[in-house]
Amino acid sequence: MPEQQPLDSYSQIVAGVAAELTGKVASLRVPQTGRGGGGRGGESLGSGVVFTGDGFMLTNAHVVGGASAGTAAFADGSATPFRVVGSDPLSDLAVLRASGATPPPAELGEADGLVVGQLVVAVGNPLGLAGSVTAGVVSALGRSLPTRTAGAARLIEDVIQTDAALNPGNSGGALADSHSRVVGINTAVAGVGLGLAVPVNATTRRIISALMRHGKVRRAYLGLVSVPAPLPAVLAERVGRPTGLRVAEVVPGGPADRAGLRAGDLLVSAGGSPVSAAQDLQRLMFAEAIGQPMAITVMRNGALVDVIAEPSELVAA
Repeated sequence: MPEQQPLDSYSQIVAGVAAELTGKVASLRVPQTGRGGGGRGGESLGSGVVFTGDGFMLTNAHVVGGASAGTAAFADGSATPFRVVGSDPLSDLAVLRASGATPPPAELGEADGLVVGQLVVAVGNPLGLAGSVTAGVVSALGRSLPTRTAGAARLIEDVIQTDAALNPGNSGGALADSHSRVVGINTAVAGVGLGLAVPVNATTRRIISALMRHGKVRRAYLGLVSVPAPLPAVLAERVGRPTGLRVAEVVPGGPADRAGLRAGDLLVSAGGSPVSAAQDLQRLMFAEAIGQPMAITVMRNGALVDVIAEPSELVAA
């Protein structure tokens, strides 16, 4: 009988992540009612990641939909009911709380440190099959995911793109780095070889914390659409970074419009913090910014212009 060869380093990493996380990712069954709250709508299947020692789990908002409870089953054969603590469709994140025992929690990592080409491992329950593992790489960072919330089209910003195979039921599962740290929550299958995950970073940690405490997330709203754009060389050298945010659109009558911001302005800073990516602005758009003056510096026609905007509260359309 031939002697079994040791695993290569790639296989060792993937097998190690699988061994660490498979038991900590639940298969979720969530009853869904028909439209209008009546009738039978069947079940929504998905995955959920245990992330605290007292039974809190992370999943996608679209997995739980409008449900308030469901059942979580684990790879060891145990199962427990859970209730939905809070759901945030704008980030596609939801927090659940198990009423029974759960496995030890997974460690949450930091997605802002990811680089394109880095190994990642997806752990979930596609098609209700518990404990499925796929591996791939980070294909791209900073993608936007179109979604619909309260009938309105919106974007989930700054998602992770991976070629790790995802299938229906993977939603809400873990995307982990080589050290078994959860750096994303798998959220969508966008096409063959194309999966997307909501990153675990400072912004989503705030969202998770708000859901745990209040069951919802209050957000501030400026009313503008922006895209990254290079800063002029002299300004880039002065501020120590190469990019800002170009204002592509200003919503008529919104806070940005009232403050005098215009399409074509190049945002340099907001609230005293530099802005060079969409998430820099998003980090400022939480409850404490609502109704408060926010200093914004833009470059317009070659000159720096300071304006004061007062974000309003974002409400469902």
